[in-house]
Amino acid sequence: MRKRVGLTAFVLLVAALLVGVPFVWGNDLLGASSDAAAPAAPAPNESPAASEAPTRRAAPAAPTAPTLPPALLHPATVAVDATGFWSWTVLDRRTGAMAGSDNANSAQRTASMIKAWLASDYLRRNPNPSKSNLSQLSLMIRNSDNNAAAYFWGLDGKSASITRLVQTCGLTDSKAYIDWASTLVSARDAARMGACIGDGRAAGPKWTDWLLNEMRNVAKDQKFGITPALPAAEQAGTAVKNGWIARSDGKWHVNCMAIGTDWVLSVLTVYPAAKGQGYGENICSSVTRQLQA
Repeated sequence: MRKRVGLTAFVLLVAALLVGVPFVWGNDLLGASSDAAAPAAPAPNESPAASEAPTRRAAPAAPTAPTLPPALLHPATVAVDATGFWSWTVLDRRTGAMAGSDNANSAQRTASMIKAWLASDYLRRNPNPSKSNLSQLSLMIRNSDNNAAAYFWGLDGKSASITRLVQTCGLTDSKAYIDWASTLVSARDAARMGACIGDGRAAGPKWTDWLLNEMRNVAKDQKFGITPALPAAEQAGTAVKNGWIARSDGKWHVNCMAIGTDWVLSVLTVYPAAKGQGYGENICSSVTRQLQA
């Protein structure tokens, strides 16, 4: 009986192979894997069905920065018919962008312009000054008192104060030299210093508004250069610290620095002393008018 069953199975197997029909033995296909057959791959040029395509979402558009209107004083072509040296830099307080003359990196002696920093440096490091020192600071800014400047130059550590100026305000061309009035600052560094005073880095949060108010109220004869060339409505709110000195080298050094609502302007001049202080003042005014065009 067993021989018949074996023979029968053998016959069936041979028959199946001859006609190409798979022979089933139990649950397996003879010669086939026990795993389910993989679906056929699509032809090379055949696109997958829409439901199977990967989802690609468009990246959100980058927000468009609002376009700021030009500051009152803004980059423009400036031409001055003048003897000697003159340079300028205008800085946009909203963006930090600067523009200036080709020689804006040339450092000159600041004269009294540096007094705004001497006051800032002292107040930032001494936020609780005595009434006497506060009065002296006011004299130094409003009346450009030289004795007060020498006093705070000493309290600030002399040249160490200028080192702090460079570090605090990010100056690149400036350095201490001999005394406070001989500090060397370029036009672009003077603009950076003005921005530093205006945004509070220089004097600190407690005293910045006080200092700017002192600079807005300097003596009338010290509001030369930039301020009178501004629209009348802008003049009262503009903070100023100018510098002027006729040195033994036979040259006037007349420098102008002003801090407006959205701008800072610095102008440096050096020219023969015979031309007088008004010559430099007029250069500052001319640059200011041209930057409003």
